[in-house]
Amino acid sequence: MARAQLDKQPVDVQQMFDTVARRYDLTNDVLSLGQDRRWRKAVIDAVDPQYGERVLDLAAGTGTSSEPFEERGARVVPCDFSLGMLRVGKQARPHLPFTAGDGTRLPFADDTFDAVTISFGLRNIVDPLAGLREMRRVTRPGGRLVVCEFSHPTWKPFRTAYVEYLMRALPPVARAVSSAPDAYVYLAESIRAWPDQAGLAAMVAEAGWAGVEWRNLSGGIVTLHRAQA
Repeated sequence: MARAQLDKQPVDVQQMFDTVARRYDLTNDVLSLGQDRRWRKAVIDAVDPQYGERVLDLAAGTGTSSEPFEERGARVVPCDFSLGMLRVGKQARPHLPFTAGDGTRLPFADDTFDAVTISFGLRNIVDPLAGLREMRRVTRPGGRLVVCEFSHPTWKPFRTAYVEYLMRALPPVARAVSSAPDAYVYLAESIRAWPDQAGLAAMVAEAGWAGVEWRNLSGGIVTLHRAQA
């Protein structure tokens, strides 16, 4: 569950993610029951990076989501606003060009990237629509966008059970494995309040992206939205 840039939230989100950085990847693996690995692979397949392409991995955290792009021959730039995340990532993956950046004011020129992706971070940008517009700005004409984000399970009984897990089970599990378990209460609330699949698709289109489509993963717990610049 990588995340993104915020500066006007009811909690100090930057400090929160700095705090959880040390055990972030382990915590995500436990809380998702290992599904985060499957979701990351789905992102790579959806982006379909070609050799030599420039890919922006926004809200990259410690770079776990970025490394597979490099393995496929793309020139990936992991970008995050949390210096704590970047420090942990740079220690583990010193070969990657980690870059500090705000999702609403990206430190890149227009038309820089062939593809932009953000996983589990768009909902945490202070203005998600502005963030999507910034991603559009830095993507070359014809380039691709892939957003991987928590969404609404399509089967109503399962959605009820899922929300119960988020609000009741997730915090105790986080306390057992995370370096800052209280952060996961905020994350659970942000997931519950996030738009559904169609709502996010409309937001992506409003930001100027074309050909918006989506695909549900894990029964709609997670959804991949794809679009073109």
